[in-house]
Amino acid sequence: MRQGIVRAASAMFLLGTLAGVSGLIGGYPIYGGQAVRYLVAAVILLAITRVLGLRFVRLTLREALCLAGLTLFGLVIFNVCVIESTNASGPALVGTILGTVPLWLALAGGRPAPRVLIGACVVVAGATLATGLGSGNLPGLLWALGALVGEVCFSLLAIPLLPKLGAIRVSAYSTALAVPMLALVGLAYEGPGMVRTPTVAEGLGLAYLALVVTVGAFFLWYSALSRLGPGLAGLFAGLIPVGAIVTGAVLGIAMPTAYDLLGAGLVIAGITLGLTAVRSRTRARAAVSEA
Repeated sequence: MRQGIVRAASAMFLLGTLAGVSGLIGGYPIYGGQAVRYLVAAVILLAITRVLGLRFVRLTLREALCLAGLTLFGLVIFNVCVIESTNASGPALVGTILGTVPLWLALAGGRPAPRVLIGACVVVAGATLATGLGSGNLPGLLWALGALVGEVCFSLLAIPLLPKLGAIRVSAYSTALAVPMLALVGLAYEGPGMVRTPTVAEGLGLAYLALVVTVGAFFLWYSALSRLGPGLAGLFAGLIPVGAIVTGAVLGIAMPTAYDLLGAGLVIAGITLGLTAVRSRTRARAAVSEA
């Protein structure tokens, strides 16, 4: 349980650094950059599976559909929706909509304990406050809702695969499958110029996104998800805007406001509240076993 908590918190915090680091590659073709990012990550993850001696696993039709859906909705469509929502109405709206992920994952986990559900609501409020309620517009809202669906699919469609494949292979197979999909999107939006030689800053940014935000965060999240389940693990999705706030301050992009800090505090309070439900269940089980 403790390892799951640490991994879930680390994964979501690292995902939150994506926004700030993406500024380093702002001049690089957007979708071409995503294809390069996932290509590098896929090569690394597949190399890790080989080093660890993890053989290729043949999937059933249901498992193959889960993997395809995870890749299409959780990686490709999610990235497209986030990019287009940001272009349509700025980052605040999509950030606010994605701030509701803990609530949806808590509900998807079955019948959540009341404290987990309340904690999820507190996390949502904190994430919304930290992100900022942007005015937005209808196209931005629709793209943001698409991103929300993708983010939920990223977790829920992985659950049937994790017992058989494990976190490394789920991460490796999904990122490898995403590369040709994103390449097609890049060709449609950006044409043959979707890939070019990056500058030093762009190369460092792409390397960080591939190594840390994709390889590292994906493995940490999926290994935490198999330990904690979607309801409890989903609480830590509220750390995404916290990671964005810290990254912005470290890179000198934006210093946190009082609302940012208050939102971060609410996120931490909501996660703590949700974790107390798990501790209560653990103590109750221990008391029953001792009796």
